[in-house]
Amino acid sequence: MSYRFTDFAFSTLLFLLYFCTLSIGFLKIYNHIDQFEKVSNAVITLGTFDGVHLGHKVIIERLKKIAGEVNGQVVVLTFFPHPRMVLFPDDHGIQLLNTIAERTILMEKAGINHLIIHPFSKEFSRMSSTEFVRDILVNKLGVKKLIIGYDHHFGRNREGSYTDLEELAPVYNFSVERIHEQLVNDVAVSSTKIRNSLLAGDVATAREFLGYDYELTGTVVHGKKLGHSLGFPTANLHIREDYKLIPSNGVYAARTLVRGQWIDGVMSIGNRPTFDNGLRSIEVNLFDFNSDIYGEKITIGMSEFIRSEQKFENSTALIEAMKADKLAAIKLLS
Repeated sequence: MSYRFTDFAFSTLLFLLYFCTLSIGFLKIYNHIDQFEKVSNAVITLGTFDGVHLGHKVIIERLKKIAGEVNGQVVVLTFFPHPRMVLFPDDHGIQLLNTIAERTILMEKAGINHLIIHPFSKEFSRMSSTEFVRDILVNKLGVKKLIIGYDHHFGRNREGSYTDLEELAPVYNFSVERIHEQLVNDVAVSSTKIRNSLLAGDVATAREFLGYDYELTGTVVHGKKLGHSLGFPTANLHIREDYKLIPSNGVYAARTLVRGQWIDGVMSIGNRPTFDNGLRSIEVNLFDFNSDIYGEKITIGMSEFIRSEQKFENSTALIEAMKADKLAAIKLLS
């Protein structure tokens, strides 16, 4: 399998193994379909749910409403690795909005009862749409009500459609419902549109579609300490999951979760063109904060775009720009 899975497989498996025996709040988590025991009146949806955006949340709210009416439980079936990682292992261009850990936390916040994170494999991908419905949804999960998004496909080569589900539902004694696309400012919400917004640096539009600030979580590592020498010390962020989408290079107003507290600051993504145009880095200058946090995990919430990355004539010009960035961030975050 490609490096895109093996590089972070160990940490991911630890995460899944940890949660397969525990719960977060009222959410029960399973790392394989076989670990799930049927519940009465299972109201189910399935998909990758990248971003767990506003469109996904409409589906989840509908699940919760129906589950409440029939005294049932909400079950979400998702997959990891992402199907593209398995089916196209040489394609290293996949960029996802959430790591599997982030997706799990968002699902817990959404208030579902059961989250099944099934390992996607080539063997699994070869199931026909009928086999998937019969063997997985009916026999394994005990579906009574299935709710899907407007563009959902399933089974081998994505052959299954809503029409197929309508035909199979009475055969296997469940009902199916399709949720229409969700609009924000007359634009249909989708994970692809959110990714494109972030790649253009438009974190404001991404936030509109997501319903929350786009976040980057990682470990603070040692950098070149250029910011410190300029009077703006920064925390350099290392993100282990190489499939996590990193927005466009630039300067952003951001709030960072450090030791349980959100701290305002200025975030920079780029290659430091004024100095060495080196490897791409993610750095954040935290306002009124001077503790040593090397090796600690932090989460950066990207609030607003300030400016594109620039190459300045000298360090003095860069310092003036950084002062202006800080003032802009203070205003945007106030």
